[in-house]
Amino acid sequence: MNIKFGLKKVTIVLAAALLSMNMSAKAGVVYDYIKANNELMIATDANWAPFSYIDDDGVMQGFDVEVGREIAKRMGVEARFITPDWDVITAGNWNMRWDVSVGSMTPTASRSEVLNFPATYYYTPASFAVHTDSPVTTLAGLNGKTICTTAASTWEMYLQGDLDMLGAPAFTYKVTPGTITSLKDGSMCADDTRLGAGVRNDGFIDSVPMIEGLIDAGYPVRFLGDPAFHEPLSLATDLGNNDPELDAELARIIAEMQKDYTLSLLSIQNFKSKDYTIAY
Repeated sequence: MNIKFGLKKVTIVLAAALLSMNMSAKAGVVYDYIKANNELMIATDANWAPFSYIDDDGVMQGFDVEVGREIAKRMGVEARFITPDWDVITAGNWNMRWDVSVGSMTPTASRSEVLNFPATYYYTPASFAVHTDSPVTTLAGLNGKTICTTAASTWEMYLQGDLDMLGAPAFTYKVTPGTITSLKDGSMCADDTRLGAGVRNDGFIDSVPMIEGLIDAGYPVRFLGDPAFHEPLSLATDLGNNDPELDAELARIIAEMQKDYTLSLLSIQNFKSKDYTIAY
């Protein structure tokens, strides 16, 4: 055996081993990485009150934000919030850009191909809303109309007729839109709707608490009909950096927060005295 070749081969093997160790330190055991860095990176929305939003002082606020902070506190680390677009979060393959999504994500069969759902922490109804001057008075009146929603959301799936929720109450498709307008977030749909009935859309679909917040804020919108469906909302982690230890710790913390009524209190404080932690 040529000595130079042998040394070269050993060097290559050692370099590969060191690279593997470095990669595993960042992308292997995620929970250990979180503890070592004393920081839980939490992905959520920056413009979706009352769930998550940035206040006038530049501070993250809202139900999901408070849940995220409490999770980090019970994990013994600091909370750091990241605000990527929703379709980026649901696409998976996070590559350690954040550790967990605390963003009211509904578990679906399609999302489970790239994400894990370690714990459901509350439930909300989804509903349609229209401009207060809209001539539409029933859900059937939206059939064939232009309806706005958030891109890559369960509401978009509902409008497309392919909502594949996991562990959710049974539902039926009550509206068949003519055109679906998918925007970055629900606030953009609401801003379009307040321009007038039929100007940019004939209505939109989002969560009941979000629509209630719009009404409280003076938006000229009203609910249309009963809720379209009820959805469980879960924490999510990246299947690409699968870490059973992290998922187990998140599930333990949520169970603890349910048992000591922390989740119920946060819901009551953020959702007009309603406890959405109770399953429908």
